[in-house]
Amino acid sequence: MKDKRILFVSSEVVPYLPETELSSTSFNAAKNAHSKGVQTRIFMPRFGVINERRHQLHEVIRLSGMNLVVNDVDMPLIIKVASIPKERMQVYFIDNEEYFKRKAVFTDEDDQLFPDNDERAIFFAKGVVETVKKLNWAPDIIHVHGWMASMLPIYLKEYYKEEPLFTESKIVTSLYNGGFEGNLCEDFAKKVFFDIKDKKKVAHLETPNYVNILKCAIENSDAVVHGSETIPTELSEFLKTQKVPVLGYELENQRDAYLEFYADLVSGS
Repeated sequence: MKDKRILFVSSEVVPYLPETELSSTSFNAAKNAHSKGVQTRIFMPRFGVINERRHQLHEVIRLSGMNLVVNDVDMPLIIKVASIPKERMQVYFIDNEEYFKRKAVFTDEDDQLFPDNDERAIFFAKGVVETVKKLNWAPDIIHVHGWMASMLPIYLKEYYKEEPLFTESKIVTSLYNGGFEGNLCEDFAKKVFFDIKDKKKVAHLETPNYVNILKCAIENSDAVVHGSETIPTELSEFLKTQKVPVLGYELENQRDAYLEFYADLVSGS
């Protein structure tokens, strides 16, 4: 995989957010690939709880400034970048004043999901793609971690399917046990349908809970990784119906297992 390109897209990454299985695994996957000579880029949302001064985030003017349409409304895209200390890995942050300025991640002080989490996920997916297009950086592998990043597969496979930069890209989605309780906005499917006109493609989002959002991601991925030792039973059963390569949970041998899995996808074996 030396000199190949892997785009890591995650809802959470250490050290910018607290250490969890998701934030640690997505960081380590990128770090391990980078240490083996793989070209890496990491993308995550610029949540308001991230301390920009401490982590030395700065806006990239040449990448910022475009508007993304979410639910028929223009939303300005701001791109910020930082480097993970000691690792020399660049992290790109997708930002927007309305969606990400608040000092919280997914829920309010009463632990209730933000009503616009669905739009934040759409904005994040579009923001990643548009930024990578501006960078003119064609990834061999796109590895998705976390539910807020999980709209990326369907947008790449459908909305951006004519985009030549991603023609050869293989999409990998990691499945984790942690998610959220309840549903996102009941109009989630309608908002995605504004971009993706095939209702069959957005059918899972009619009931926008954690499992269904991940089902949508799986259907539009080229491979799946178990990021947790156990995942929701409904997801496990659904995965059995999909004809995609699956990497089981790896803890001790994660670095080599991930790199071998990527290499097999790139080689087409």
